[in-house]
Amino acid sequence: MADIKAEYSACPIRQVVSRFGDKWSMLVLYMLHTCDTGVLRFNGIRRLMTDCSQKMLSQTLKNLEQSHLVHREVYPEVPPRVEYSLTDTGKSLMPAIEALVQWGQEHFREVVTD
Repeated sequence: MADIKAEYSACPIRQVVSRFGDKWSMLVLYMLHTCDTGVLRFNGIRRLMTDCSQKMLSQTLKNLEQSHLVHREVYPEVPPRVEYSLTDTGKSLMPAIEALVQWGQEHFREVVTD
């Protein structure tokens, strides 16, 4: 049993996809990628993702930052200004996410059924 657990823990797909494969992470990454400036503030992301709660968005951004996919820049102003952007690692992930988005658009009716 311990060998099986070690095998799962060492699996690169399992470990990497678990960092951004949840309900909201890919959407946040895609929003940052497709915005005009490549930079969004928290409320800007929240306006684009109205069905994501403030708490969930905050947690998602923290997880993406810890995984080195999103950069968080805090400006020493009053009130503080915080901006989010993709890191180079996050940018390198975007071709795969764009391919998944395209696949989803092509196969939406086949996959999503009521």
